[in-house]
Amino acid sequence: MRTSRLRQGGYGLARWAWAVGAAAVLVAACGGSDGGAPSPDDPPAPLLKLSTVSSLPDYVTGGDALVQIEVPPGVEGELVVMLDNSDVSRAFTKIGSSTWQGLVSGMVVGKNTLHAQIGEATATLEVTNYPITGPMISGPHEKPFLCTTTSFGRLGGGTLDGPLDEHCSTNTRIDYFYRRTTGGNARWNTPTVYPDDMAYITIDEGKPTERTVPYLVRLETGTINRGIYQSAMLHDPLNEGPIGPDKRSKAWNGKLIYPLGGGCQGGWYTQGGTFSTLIVDEWMKQGYAAVTSTLNIFGSNCNDLLSSETVAMTKERFIEAYGVPVYTIGTGGSGGAYQSFQTSANYPGLFDGIIVNSVFPDVTSATLFKLFDSRLLNNYFNRPGGLAYTDEKKKAISGYLQVGNISAMSTSAGRLAPVLSFPSGFPEELKYHPVDRPSGARATVYDHTVNVYGKDSRGFALRPIDNVGVQYGLKALNDGVITVEEFLDLNANIGGLDVDLQPTPQRTSGDLDAIRRAYQSGRITYGGGGLASTAILEHRDYFDKAVNGDIHNKIHSYSVRERLKAANGHFDNHVMLGPGRVSDSLLQLMDQWLMGVVNDKSDEPKARKVVAHKPAGLADACWDESGEKIVEPSTPFGDGRCNELYPAGITPRMVAGGPLADNIVKCQLKPVDPADYKVPLTPGQLSRLREIFPDGVCDWTKPGVEQQPLVGTWISFGPSEKNLLFDVTRP
Repeated sequence: MRTSRLRQGGYGLARWAWAVGAAAVLVAACGGSDGGAPSPDDPPAPLLKLSTVSSLPDYVTGGDALVQIEVPPGVEGELVVMLDNSDVSRAFTKIGSSTWQGLVSGMVVGKNTLHAQIGEATATLEVTNYPITGPMISGPHEKPFLCTTTSFGRLGGGTLDGPLDEHCSTNTRIDYFYRRTTGGNARWNTPTVYPDDMAYITIDEGKPTERTVPYLVRLETGTINRGIYQSAMLHDPLNEGPIGPDKRSKAWNGKLIYPLGGGCQGGWYTQGGTFSTLIVDEWMKQGYAAVTSTLNIFGSNCNDLLSSETVAMTKERFIEAYGVPVYTIGTGGSGGAYQSFQTSANYPGLFDGIIVNSVFPDVTSATLFKLFDSRLLNNYFNRPGGLAYTDEKKKAISGYLQVGNISAMSTSAGRLAPVLSFPSGFPEELKYHPVDRPSGARATVYDHTVNVYGKDSRGFALRPIDNVGVQYGLKALNDGVITVEEFLDLNANIGGLDVDLQPTPQRTSGDLDAIRRAYQSGRITYGGGGLASTAILEHRDYFDKAVNGDIHNKIHSYSVRERLKAANGHFDNHVMLGPGRVSDSLLQLMDQWLMGVVNDKSDEPKARKVVAHKPAGLADACWDESGEKIVEPSTPFGDGRCNELYPAGITPRMVAGGPLADNIVKCQLKPVDPADYKVPLTPGQLSRLREIFPDGVCDWTKPGVEQQPLVGTWISFGPSEKNLLFDVTRP
């Protein structure tokens, strides 16, 4: 295993001897006239600051990068920029008194070297380029893979061109749409004259920058990393002409929103279907741009690592086309919340703030733990000849406020079954079957993330899931809701689930390599990393009392907070608004928050700036049915009007004694101790309990087996060798 930490901030600069045109010219470090050694009394030659601003230099894709050169005071002369042996100086334009910027193309796959010189000032930067089709850090592409360009619905009708290669590529296209005065979007079919029914927008109303512009949206569509991406921003081509990173759209406020979609089951082996329009009225009216990809929809891709890689590559393309945003907001619910948290934590710099709802910390821990345990409970409660439990006892054992949530969560556990949730149109002959096609494609979260978890001898993904030592119903026993005999029967017969989600009499033992990598790489969200310096606004919705059950329970918000507090000592960068009809504008609050950070030019760490610039008065709150705002700290339990109005259930594993952080995959064990039970156990019952747990029960006071902090950010699973944690092709 090889790990390292990504360099944060600036990049090392050196003086180089390099070729200009056909003649070799030695650039003397201190200006020596004869090429000999410089005098130690000579002042050092000034250094230019050379950087890639469309991405980190180690992660460039598509053969091009937006490059910036900052010139120190007093340096004058002609700018010369070389990409290896090619002069690319003509790509650069001056964008400020001391800054040059240019889109450098022609990079080869692999290592490239940029050299810049003005007078005696020089800089050198090594850049690593990857194909626009990927991968970069997510490991080998998943196969088979269904191309959907001909079924992806274009706004205004029609589809994209058919796949041009095995990577599902399509031609990039630019379309324009306008908002009708009567509402709705329409394709601008005659882009030489304004439509008669076109609406207008006033941006920055009441500010010195106020301007009224046509409600015309430039929509770009193409393929990156095998996903279909789109970007949208206001642009008036009749009045402004072409735009680019050096000539921005006058209507764009310079800020970017990156929406991320939910789902999971069926989220593999496919390029993905049509997603919601990016021409969102709230965003456009305030001048925001928006960008996303099908692989940022968990219903198409239930893999946060692949999603983060796609965010990096897609945002890079946006910056190369339109310029560096002032800030970027990631936003989404459920699977979109997973991606927001994990991209922020594991790949800092991609998002500056996130606006989330229907929160889970991640799919690997909180979600799958709950689904796994619910499937076990559902099987147990419905087994022939088993004990009969009242609904109140079932709720106490599960922790849910509604008994219907047990069966609902059991059904959602289908994402752990290899045959239940393939994407639409997936060929039957390619699907896994335990007898007929044992090497076929498996439709599980774990197999979709096999590049992280690794494979067993059959080629199936290893699994970071475990219930050895878990005492189901412990809180229900100690609260006096179930009897000792019911508690013993439950734990004697709960069993486990095998790799095909079939019941087993024995408990499920997790794979230690998969568990370790899940922690090290951030598949289990760690509250530190980039998440410590991310502004988090949560719109807390409420589904705990849904009679038929709902996966999006309130307790998961507090699991996030526990992880933030454990990693950083606080969760001051996380504000929860809701439940109830939230009347505050989260987008405007986030803008105020992030602009405070952007305008803070101090040397304070970004994490401190984020806490310091949280808007005054922005605090946890809920709303009652009348619309009254109740400002009080949001807690999982205890007093307070918000908890009275919107009580939280917990999860089966928390009932078993698991921590609120919900981040222990495999617990450490301890001997059965009668002192842990608030009801007396007879010698026979105690003996029976020790038979059920021969190796001991969970000791939740200790860290989990292999539990550890994130080993670093920008972790790779190949092909990038930088920060490479694991390569499934050569384990």
